[in-house]
Amino acid sequence: MYKLLKVKDVVRIPPRMFTMDPKDAAKLVLRETYEGIYDREEGVILSVIDVGEIGEGVIVPGDGATYHEVVFTVLVWTPEHHEVVEGEVVDVAPYGAFIRIGPMDGLVHISQLMDDYVVFDEKNRQFIGKETKRILKLGDYVRARIIAVSVKSKVIRENKIGLTMRQPGLGKFDWIEKEKRKAKEE
Repeated sequence: MYKLLKVKDVVRIPPRMFTMDPKDAAKLVLRETYEGIYDREEGVILSVIDVGEIGEGVIVPGDGATYHEVVFTVLVWTPEHHEVVEGEVVDVAPYGAFIRIGPMDGLVHISQLMDDYVVFDEKNRQFIGKETKRILKLGDYVRARIIAVSVKSKVIRENKIGLTMRQPGLGKFDWIEKEKRKAKEE
């Protein structure tokens, strides 16, 4: 789920930025500091949107920078259980497909790809359903549901998201469209 949050922090503005507008300088520093970080409670910080308030600068002896208390707005995304997400297949392995869902990748285990016996074709790097003949490969766009979230650290790549595509309305977009047409015909 996406959210806008107001955050209060102290930002260090280095001397090389003293000629800039303080809000613009603070925004640049905050973007370098916050964007791409995973916060356990709030999720992935995607962007520093705006610096609302900036306090008077304080100089610390021995440091030429100024320190300002700031209030700013960030856009965050929190992966939530049962959330339906859409993304692109960015990697495949014998055990499943990795789906890029915004700022993170999720894994659809081979057992969760489709309601069929699935074989991994290593030569062509794709999955094939034995009965349905459905194929899932790199670059395919899919809809999936989050079934597990494991948060280990502030580094996005170290956190894991488990996905499933074995429910109605989920899977490769082509499969979903074929199911809709089939339901209309019946």
